[in-house]
Amino acid sequence: MRSKPKTGFLIAALLLAAILGAVSAHLVLPRSAPAPLNATILNQPRLLPEFELIDQDGHDYTRKNMSGHWSLVFFGFTNCPDICPTTLSLLATVKTLLADLDEHMRPVIMLVSVDPMRDTVDKLEPYVRHFNPDFIGITGELAEIQALTTAMGVAVSYQPLGDSYTVDHTAAVFLVDPAASLAAVLNPPHDPGILAEDYRRIIRSR
Repeated sequence: MRSKPKTGFLIAALLLAAILGAVSAHLVLPRSAPAPLNATILNQPRLLPEFELIDQDGHDYTRKNMSGHWSLVFFGFTNCPDICPTTLSLLATVKTLLADLDEHMRPVIMLVSVDPMRDTVDKLEPYVRHFNPDFIGITGELAEIQALTTAMGVAVSYQPLGDSYTVDHTAAVFLVDPAASLAAVLNPPHDPGILAEDYRRIIRSR
């Protein structure tokens, strides 16, 4: 008759030991950083190729200009009817969401035109600054643009449209680190809150 209380006591003691062990492990073992919400991080950041382009003010823009700061890069064009203006508006919101970061940690946000034949400096400058005065627009020779899109894995296709053409292109946002290397791809569909949180998590891990 006395064996039942002893058995119950033993079971309770074992359960308590298991709980204490789990709590101890939770406190002692290092926690891994949470995975980004919607980003693909490169295991080894990929250095961008050398390129010679121009910004919306007509100034030379090369790989060197992308060194020393983080950049969020989107490839699009000014005649884009929907994806490009939507994404640039979203990136303007992201810029606001990241305004609390130290200045050197805030990203430079830029549009690289995949339609440099039509996107001249005069057209690009008012377009990007419509979304935010600090946005950078990049254009230049098509061959230089194509070298950059190929290196970064951006798909671009020119399609006839009436008497003209349109451009199909990758809708991702690309994160370039201060070493001018591609560090991550922020995949659509985009949400400004998720994109901003992804950005914070990635730069905290570097």
